[in-house]
Amino acid sequence: MAKYRELKGITVQTRDSDPVVNVGSWSSGGNLNTARLDNQGNGSQTAALSIAGSPSPAIVEQYNGTSWTEIADLNSGRVAGEAAGTVTAGIMFAGWPASGLTELWNGSAWTESGDLNTARGYLAGDGTSTACFAIGGYTSTDLALVESFNGSSWTETTDINTARRNLESVGTTTAQIAFGGKTSGNVANTETWNGSSWTEVSDLNQARSALGGAGTTTSALAYGGATAPTSGTYTQTENWNGSIWTEVADLAQTRGIAASSGTTSTAALYAGGTTNGGAPGALAVTEEFSFPPPTAAILTEGDIFLSGGTAFKAFGKAAGIPAASWASGGALNTGRYGTGGAGTQTAALCFGGTPGQKANNESYNGSTWTETTDLNTGRYFASDQGIGQTQTAVLAVSGYNGSTNINNVESWNGSSWTEIAELNNARRGGAPAGTQTSGLIFAGTTTAISGDTESWNGSAWTEVSNLNTSREELGGCGASNTSAIGIAGYVGPPGYTANAETWDGSSWTEVGNVNTARSALAASGRASGALAFGGDTPSVTGKTENYNGSSWSEIADLASARSRLAASATSGVSALAFSGNPGTTATEEFTADATLSTVTLS
Repeated sequence: MAKYRELKGITVQTRDSDPVVNVGSWSSGGNLNTARLDNQGNGSQTAALSIAGSPSPAIVEQYNGTSWTEIADLNSGRVAGEAAGTVTAGIMFAGWPASGLTELWNGSAWTESGDLNTARGYLAGDGTSTACFAIGGYTSTDLALVESFNGSSWTETTDINTARRNLESVGTTTAQIAFGGKTSGNVANTETWNGSSWTEVSDLNQARSALGGAGTTTSALAYGGATAPTSGTYTQTENWNGSIWTEVADLAQTRGIAASSGTTSTAALYAGGTTNGGAPGALAVTEEFSFPPPTAAILTEGDIFLSGGTAFKAFGKAAGIPAASWASGGALNTGRYGTGGAGTQTAALCFGGTPGQKANNESYNGSTWTETTDLNTGRYFASDQGIGQTQTAVLAVSGYNGSTNINNVESWNGSSWTEIAELNNARRGGAPAGTQTSGLIFAGTTTAISGDTESWNGSAWTEVSNLNTSREELGGCGASNTSAIGIAGYVGPPGYTANAETWDGSSWTEVGNVNTARSALAASGRASGALAFGGDTPSVTGKTENYNGSSWSEIADLASARSRLAASATSGVSALAFSGNPGTTATEEFTADATLSTVTLS
């Protein structure tokens, strides 16, 4: 029988070249003449200054959009100060050791001006040489202090809400946005200034300090930055639209503690810095950020078109994962590991866990965790996840109660747990797949490490075919009791397996191995497209791997390496990782970029 498409044909847009993704991009600019970190920037992408820094604290260089040229030095060299203004009317103030020194730039020379009221370093600030802010910073403690400059002197004004250092800000003395920074650790806090008060608004997706920024209070960029304690750096770039931060194109070079310039969120500059969070290793590299021009054809997910006259192409996350990242989410209220989990990235459930026997249950709304009704039977090592595709329909299956393996099963309806039909075989460290009415539990330790598999039809458990390779503390996910994947795990001496198997409702079939053998990992997605992340190798890892239906590829690592963690289970392109050994509250959100792929139609 002829297909409808063969009878009626199809209409497909034709392009001379591929449309572009509207997430911006970073490209290489001219290197600084003198590599440095803890330098400061002002101006725009095509006319900027890089001022001071280590190891050359008085050097100033000017950028013309292509190359850097050394110009007149500061009168007093320093690191960890702040700058504002332009290449012809600039200001440099503060520094470390704590200083209040202020110098003004007229395009040819630096002149000392009135000092800050409170000497400090590691602060933020932006504006012009005659109207700018100095925000936060550090003396012997973190500061919330804000001072305003009028061209000749500084005046204290309203404090920010969260005292911190190594933060970033952009804007004016009447409309400013301050974000990121460090207290005892990195923070994601964002605050906006309306000319009279500071208001806390939506946090950055990635908490970080010593980051770069450009733009205005209604349209800003945050990029790069350092971990806390300062032992590493970030590539993530986020765009602020006046209400929320969204991840866009990453820096090519991971780094922080560098000079940032840019008056708009569509054209930014990042120069110098370091890759290792503050230790020796200053960089000269410069990168320029830009969004596609207004005339560019923009890709949207679901597009399909003929490109160059020879190939059909499709655009969407399901086509592959060329670029992806983990970003910080809201912390659990109770740190633990060996928990169960279910749901989605923005609506998840975390239950059970240890230290101790935990019945604790928390729900996630995309930003914060809230404690809700406890399990009837506390447990841990139930699996790396629970069974359930939504936050309000979940099964907590088996586990360990502190003295013995259990076969107890509880069903969650969004408000309470109810005990239902028990498993045939008590176990711990198994893996799940499916939904509250069509589920699967497999492997784990029963009386010994096992491949035992049981299928759930909504009312009863039935033993079905075992895994080919018995194991415990494996990763597992899948759409139903007829489609699942089991990943890696512990097989007993000599240790860990990389073996992966898929389930079709009647039997298990070995498929491509993961690249890193491990146990105590988590998984999310489907048998045809999954993620595996974290685990013990035996050292704890944050490695993340993507399965495309035939093979595994290593992609972005978790920011916090961990094992015995839990995850939301529904997607291979949008996942949530939470809890983990040794009892962390950390939550991370995984998001894959959409990608362009050539497709075959038949």
